[in-house]
Amino acid sequence: MPPTPRVWQVCAACANRLPDDDAAPQCPLCGGLLEIEHPAPNESVDSLRARFDARCCMTGVGAAQSGVWRFAEVVHPNASHPVTYPEGNTPLLSRDAVSAYAGCTGLLLKHEGMNPTGSFKDRGMTVGVTQAKRIGTRAVACASTGNTSASLASYAALAGIPALVFVPAGQIALGKLTQTLAYGARTLLVRGDFDACLTLVRESSERLGIYLLNSINPWRLEGQKTILFELLQQLGWDPPEWIALPAGNLGNTAAFGKALREAHAWGLIQRMPRLLAVQAEGASPFWQSFQDGFATRHRIKAETVATAIKIGDPASYDRGVAAIRLSNGVVARVTDVEILEAKAVIDAAGVGCEPASAASVAGVRQLVSSGVIRASDRVVAILTGHVLKDPGALQWYHQAQEPIPARANRPVEIDATLSAVERVLENDTRGSERRHA
Repeated sequence: MPPTPRVWQVCAACANRLPDDDAAPQCPLCGGLLEIEHPAPNESVDSLRARFDARCCMTGVGAAQSGVWRFAEVVHPNASHPVTYPEGNTPLLSRDAVSAYAGCTGLLLKHEGMNPTGSFKDRGMTVGVTQAKRIGTRAVACASTGNTSASLASYAALAGIPALVFVPAGQIALGKLTQTLAYGARTLLVRGDFDACLTLVRESSERLGIYLLNSINPWRLEGQKTILFELLQQLGWDPPEWIALPAGNLGNTAAFGKALREAHAWGLIQRMPRLLAVQAEGASPFWQSFQDGFATRHRIKAETVATAIKIGDPASYDRGVAAIRLSNGVVARVTDVEILEAKAVIDAAGVGCEPASAASVAGVRQLVSSGVIRASDRVVAILTGHVLKDPGALQWYHQAQEPIPARANRPVEIDATLSAVERVLENDTRGSERRHA
């Protein structure tokens, strides 16, 4: 194996360079966001691909089973003792019903809800908490709409590091809040929205010496970029035309842009897929900026049923802009109605996802309808969270929403008789015949 290369944390704004064990959450000179700089691998493309591919079949425990640490050389080569569940190795799914709904025959679903705590955040957190343990921090912290807090709480518990999470009071889905409490993190319910939580946790990090693990942390993005490396590997390093993902704080958008830049520069892929970043209509400041070519950075008061992307001032805005420009990408926005309808289709196909995840499929459907994506294009839509992350949204859509949505699956109360069951079966059969007539 080639010698371990020198890795730096580099400020994207002023090019200031910090060693890889510096705990600064942002550039100490200008406040810009940091990015991990890896030198090009000192080996052939075939050798690098072969090593990554060989690890898909590795047996053992810990990092040997991880879909993140499989790519250790281009993620964190100096991490000798990863804090891992393990995570990653998520499926790439083909579902005819979802493809038909989106109008795209080549649609595939990369389901990150199959990670240990039920979201893609585990990929970033395994690397971020590994770094926190490596530098000996006193505690770790994050602001969260739910998934980050659940993931941080779990990985901090694995590492034996105290954890603080800042969440907006009354605005976090039950499934995510209960995970955070169960894993033992000190949970602070802040009277404000996510953006207020992020401001507070950044101040706490600067003044109290707590290691910040929001997606502005460059090590988080190193883990999250393995979503893209893994899906490319699953496709035999033959990129799709498009990769669609939900967009909130823009950490994944930034991570995907970095992954594409590196994979292309190192020869792992020969062409660049286009990114489709999809926002909820009530939380779409990035979409607004995209409309004028990113000439203006917009900030809004966010409101959407998709709580995981309910963010009005994305922290990774500049990185997100760079990713869209690099990939000749598109930013779209979809309504809550479109999100919930797409979710109902995904759920009914036996896949399931949380509301924010479904934004990716709703966005693909919108761009196919407008002719931007061709029906024959190969598209990978990222599902970011598990179906049980937000049980309240499920209950409301299927049991309480009025008027009743076309795809709602209302439960039926019956008497304890065989004839009652028979009537339900007859009604369902007739309904199915009408739908397929």
